[in-house]
Amino acid sequence: MSFKKRFIAVATCVTAIASLAACGGVKADSSASGSSTITIGTTDQIVSLDPAGSYDNGSYAVQIQVFPFLYAQNYNSSQVSPDIAANAGTWSSDGSEFTVKLKSGLKFANGNTLNSKDVKFSFDRIKKINDPNGPSSLLANIESIATPDDNTVVFKDSVPHDVTLKQVLSSPAGPIVDDQVFSADKLTPANTIVKDNAFAGPYKLTSFKLNEALSYAKNTSYKGLTPAKNSNVDVQYFANTSNLKLAVQEGQVDIAYRSLTPTDIASLSKNSKVKVVKGPGGEERFLTFNFKTQPFGSSQKDASTSKATAVRHAVADLIDRNDLATSVYKNTYTPMYSFIPEGLSGHEDTLKSAYGDGKGAPDVEKAKKTLQDAGVTTPVTLNIQYNSDHYGASSADEYAAIKTQLEKDNVFKVNLQQTEWTQYNKERVVTDSSDGAYPVYQLGWFPDYSDPDNYLSPFFRDGNFINNGYANSTVNALIVKQAGEQNASAREKLLKQIQTLETEDLSTIPLLQGSQVAVTGKGVKGVVLDPSFRFRYASVTKS
Repeated sequence: MSFKKRFIAVATCVTAIASLAACGGVKADSSASGSSTITIGTTDQIVSLDPAGSYDNGSYAVQIQVFPFLYAQNYNSSQVSPDIAANAGTWSSDGSEFTVKLKSGLKFANGNTLNSKDVKFSFDRIKKINDPNGPSSLLANIESIATPDDNTVVFKDSVPHDVTLKQVLSSPAGPIVDDQVFSADKLTPANTIVKDNAFAGPYKLTSFKLNEALSYAKNTSYKGLTPAKNSNVDVQYFANTSNLKLAVQEGQVDIAYRSLTPTDIASLSKNSKVKVVKGPGGEERFLTFNFKTQPFGSSQKDASTSKATAVRHAVADLIDRNDLATSVYKNTYTPMYSFIPEGLSGHEDTLKSAYGDGKGAPDVEKAKKTLQDAGVTTPVTLNIQYNSDHYGASSADEYAAIKTQLEKDNVFKVNLQQTEWTQYNKERVVTDSSDGAYPVYQLGWFPDYSDPDNYLSPFFRDGNFINNGYANSTVNALIVKQAGEQNASAREKLLKQIQTLETEDLSTIPLLQGSQVAVTGKGVKGVVLDPSFRFRYASVTKS
């Protein structure tokens, strides 16, 4: 893997607040609070402005501001409401078709009409392009889309009365794009999207410098759920969290959101010049195994299903989540022992009882026996990849701690390596032409919608987003079944059954569950961190 420092210029440019202006950022001699423009700082990275080419928090943070959805989550709610849809939608009597009516008179910011053709086009192109880093896996249940007239869209769904469909329509697979600007069969460049003003969300982008600086202006033609209360928003991209912390405490940005370190948050909590805003979070941090290239994986010369499984189980026996939560993350994350996080239906701590000492702590002797019984000689060499520019600077400490945990009594010999996110997100996946570059690697998850399915389908269903070579036909069938189960208790049983099977397969190991945190200047109001798990700029004002 080649480690390309694409953002060296940015990193150098933001080593001090005084040099931000040279990066297209906030001028050092001007305070953000002195302007009507809301200024936001982040370390998140954008993969693609085109919704078909991204499935990451940094890209989606932009897309939800500028593209409309049929349905979206209202503030302080996990339930979806009509955005550009005119109603809640109706199912056919057999549950196979879902009909949505659009609001009348919809237009993109460039004046192009927004109608049912654009809706069908938006979903069809995501499935056709099927980008390995895109959200096409979320659309697996949608068989076809019909447009009887300009204001009517009919979704044919493979799962009768699909309880997840409206949530999917509000997810990263749901942005509605302009069929006169976007390509039907390939990704559309950001400069084309911005130049052609192909936006119909609460905002339009007036300037776009990838992972440097973005400028938004209120879209007065937007007719959706969350119209903007402010007129302009600027977003500045920081190469490291220390500069982001300095910027918000000195008033150079109004809001710092994703991702300050736990130490930064603790420090800023004591600063009278700023406010720390917290909200519920479904964020997950986990380890992923590449089923082809992990030790004894299917593409290895010594391939063995039983030995590969033993390796995964032994890793799970040695992980100390409490140590990661307290020592590394200062309790801003909590240990996660299930595939569905706490607070959602179906949550069950199956990983706590199955691995380690059965109570949440590691067990070295159990790990040794697991490997010995499978005929695996120790130490097992384990190459683990992680990323700091997307998953936060504390990732280095997190994976140093994991290395220490796995190397106890020479059970494993761990080699750590990190890569820039843009490269990382491409090289990690298994495709028809590639086995993927990383045998074991870090991933994080920021949910698309507040439903347990979103912690199952993207991970374990056939054609899933993780793309790590894992497949289980029984799990796949159960995931499909739970999506159409309208009885809550029956669905919960299915969700727990899936987790039991995954606890044995262990294609991923959940580690930590986190919350949302933003830091704002004193004059800033309306920062809402709610069960939508998204920060939308439209509600923010400042005095």
